[in-house]
Amino acid sequence: MSITIRPYQPADLPVMQTITLASFPGISLDQTIEEKFGEQNGHDWRWRKARHIELETTANPAGAFVAEEAGRVIAYVTTTLDRMAGSGRIANLAVVAELRGRGVGRQLIQHALVWFRAQGLSYALIESMSHNEVGRGLYTSVGFQEIGQLVHYAMKL
Repeated sequence: MSITIRPYQPADLPVMQTITLASFPGISLDQTIEEKFGEQNGHDWRWRKARHIELETTANPAGAFVAEEAGRVIAYVTTTLDRMAGSGRIANLAVVAELRGRGVGRQLIQHALVWFRAQGLSYALIESMSHNEVGRGLYTSVGFQEIGQLVHYAMKL
């Protein structure tokens, strides 16, 4: 498998959103909220999750990267920066189903970490739902350490 990692381009957004929607069932906070409270503001969890990718690529297009194989987008990573705090956060990472477990996600994380270092940042963050065993295993295997757990609370208004 020969993949290329390149900067995000706006034309990539629909494919990134498609990969997202295929990757996050069962591990999305938005889905959990919807299961508890129903659709929010007339939109299902898929719409909200796809919107996250749009917002992230709009807010920090320079920190979004896609992996291609034979000209086809097969994965992506989005990031956010807090330069004042010296931190970079991997916001979303997703790989097409048929290529999971082949190191594509790992390569994208490594690419994001190199980019964070080039930005002069001191540390990197990534979050995962506790039941996302695949993600949690990947993150620790590339050097992330669990530093705490966050409990999400929601309330219907």
